[in-house]
Amino acid sequence: MNNILAKRSLFTSAKRMSSASKYVINPFPEQHEGGMKLWRNLTYFMAIPATIIMSINVYLHESSEHHDRPEFKPYEHLRIRNKRFPWGDGTRSLFHNPHTNPLPGGYEDE
Repeated sequence: MNNILAKRSLFTSAKRMSSASKYVINPFPEQHEGGMKLWRNLTYFMAIPATIIMSINVYLHESSEHHDRPEFKPYEHLRIRNKRFPWGDGTRSLFHNPHTNPLPGGYEDE
């Protein structure tokens, strides 16, 4: 019996809350009507096309250039390994790329 009463009171209170939200009165409806349309139009007709155009521009600019990797210089203060990494052979970092990340002795694919 208590379970049925609890469900019924929960249902009616939820119904009361949801129906009350329909009748929120805006004291100044004419002031905010144009602002929403303005920002929606700016988003659809300015921001989204500008983002697409700039993405294409950056992609074309970056794909046209070839980036050579820098010459390996065995500086003493770089690539110091006090203990081995717990994965792989212990000298490569977790996200190691043999073309861009040198080992303490130099690049792997030279």
